[in-house]
Amino acid sequence: MTAPTDFGSSAQPGSGPRLRASDAQREAVVHRLHQAVGTGQLSVEEGHERTTTAYAARYVDELPLLTADLPEPPPAAPGWRAVASTAGLQARLSLLGASSWAAADRRRRRLVVLTGLLVALLVGLLLVAVVTAAAMAGSGDPGGSGGFQYEHHHDWWPH
Repeated sequence: MTAPTDFGSSAQPGSGPRLRASDAQREAVVHRLHQAVGTGQLSVEEGHERTTTAYAARYVDELPLLTADLPEPPPAAPGWRAVASTAGLQARLSLLGASSWAAADRRRRRLVVLTGLLVALLVGLLLVAVVTAAAMAGSGDPGGSGGFQYEHHHDWWPH
């Protein structure tokens, strides 16, 4: 039981077996026909006729004929999910302080420079402390022994 079509068949005799159309393929064509009716490319009557033919189609080669005279639909705008997920990602990155990879790289470089400066400052302070301690230790000894008094003891070990 086949519904007659006004659009013919593109199968050539002897070209091999024809492929059966799936429900998903028919639904895709019907969806495109509904878009065409909604944008005024087809009248409601034409859309109804082609939709009926699409649902009755048995073979894949019958389906393209139903939309062949229609221009390509405009690309669909991203849905609310895509917009919301992008906004959520941007919010998370802003909260983490990583609004972009370039900004994170600049912060990383700045941290390396500041760490180097801090290490240099600490080494300088340590050097000043060592020099100051050495100067203070040697300041009370006019003999230059560094503040230590050496007392000579005779050891009991024979030489």
